[in-house]
Amino acid sequence: MNLDRKLSLYSSLAHFGLLKKSYTAKIMLVAFLGTHVPLLTLLFSFVISNSYSFEIAVRVLLISLVATLAGTAATLYALRHLLAPVILTSAALHNYLNTKTLPELPTQFTDEAGTLMADTSQTLHKLNELIDYITNYDELTGLPNRDLLSDRLHQTLSQSQNNQRLIAVLLLGIDDFTGISHALEHETLNLLLRAVAQRLTTCITQTDILAHLSQDEFAIARTDFSSFESVIKLSQLILGALAKPFFLEGKTIHITASIGITINELDNLNGVEQLLQQAHIALYQAKQQGRSQYQFYSPEINAQLQERLVLENELRGAVERNEILVYYQPLIDLHTRQVVALEALVRWQHPTHGLVSPAKFIPIAEANGLIVPIGEWVLRTACAQNRAWQLAGISPIRISVNLSARQFEQPNLVEVVRQILEETGLEPSYLELEVTESFLMSDIQRSVQILQQLRELGICLALDDFGTGYSSLNYLKRLPINMLKIDRSFVQDVTSNPDSAAVTDAIIALAKSLRLNITAEGVETQDQLDYLQIRGCDEGQGFYFSRPVPVDTITQMLKESSRQSDRSLVHTCTISSSAAMPK
Repeated sequence: MNLDRKLSLYSSLAHFGLLKKSYTAKIMLVAFLGTHVPLLTLLFSFVISNSYSFEIAVRVLLISLVATLAGTAATLYALRHLLAPVILTSAALHNYLNTKTLPELPTQFTDEAGTLMADTSQTLHKLNELIDYITNYDELTGLPNRDLLSDRLHQTLSQSQNNQRLIAVLLLGIDDFTGISHALEHETLNLLLRAVAQRLTTCITQTDILAHLSQDEFAIARTDFSSFESVIKLSQLILGALAKPFFLEGKTIHITASIGITINELDNLNGVEQLLQQAHIALYQAKQQGRSQYQFYSPEINAQLQERLVLENELRGAVERNEILVYYQPLIDLHTRQVVALEALVRWQHPTHGLVSPAKFIPIAEANGLIVPIGEWVLRTACAQNRAWQLAGISPIRISVNLSARQFEQPNLVEVVRQILEETGLEPSYLELEVTESFLMSDIQRSVQILQQLRELGICLALDDFGTGYSSLNYLKRLPINMLKIDRSFVQDVTSNPDSAAVTDAIIALAKSLRLNITAEGVETQDQLDYLQIRGCDEGQGFYFSRPVPVDTITQMLKESSRQSDRSLVHTCTISSSAAMPK
């Protein structure tokens, strides 16, 4: 209310059209009226008075009028200049809002107008610094952001005195950052990122540019380097520094990082974004190789990534388009040479590329989660086909489906398997599921529980690729499995490599001591077959017997096998097949 009273005259004058947009006009009007009040009073008194002659009245009025006009002119001129601080301050504010140009107002005056100019200038400079910081620096770490990185690179290269325009960009990403962020509280995570930024600053030189691009990604630009080896040494230095433990809020935190590197020219304003994109591609490849790795960008890597992205897009909906198929590969009893099982193998019949190698699309499906619906479809298809063979009069045979890590993580896995068995009408004893050591060991207690529930359904279980994972006897004796499968890498050179032979012999002996059946994958020669048979291996699988074939071909093989043998081909828990992993 007090403020309204102080502005009452100002607001009243603002209602007049000619005065609305000009503060100077308001001041001039008030000054003009104020200086002319005496003249108007004198004129009024002469008009109503008869004491003076007409000549004297006119003379006095003219003198008063001239004197008043002269005084008014001098007053208005002085007021106009005294209003300059207010006018200049207003213009400076308006200019800053429109052009972001900082004002050059005087700061040496100490009265109200001088203080207004000085405070306005100081405020605008601080505001500009704040806006510049918010625009160009990361709030969490205080490091330059992507925009400032780009500006500094162009500025550095524009000031270069030579023709050397090569630049190295290292893009660092913290490994498994999603898991780390879930495990740590928000404030602790922020402290970790600040600590990472501080540790990175100790690894770089004064000419390097360090920036924080996103929550888990940092970029280092090096414009002055003598060789590729110096960039490699910088990468190794960074990875080693980040591998050391962080001590935050009484906690010891271990992390690793991967680095993507590109070395190229910076030719235009879009060059920085292109370099960062190339570094991103290299970083992706580095993460694919495991933890604490670095990878240089190359056009070949880019081509591979583009192919992967195309396949990933096309893989979505492949089941609905009937492009996913199941091929079958027989397993042979090494003593009777009879087919005792079938391994179901997933295949992708691409409409233009033909059969896509499982080695290409299975890792994609594993990474993006498509392996879950694909694996479930393969399981249902294999069970339904096995039941169809039985109804067609073919001797019952066991078939096995491989469970991927993503499938095994699903909380409803046991219920899905039970439901598929009920829908297809297949007896559980004719189904075997394969699991691998690697994903079982991530949570051994849960793994044992899930496997036990599957065993209670009447399903047989096989441990696939045995010998390539943890292979701990302490864990192995806890797993309720029926069979071990020797990995093809050992079978491949079992007759020529003493180490492979020793591992194979040990696995066979271990399986027998634990009363488990044993299957050898990748049998391709007669010598391999003879070796495995002598050592007492139960079954074999590989190109020596048959390649994976479509359902029509395997159906004909089963019919011929049924005619040749009258005995049942049921073989308790000695068969194994894989549905979702490349063979």
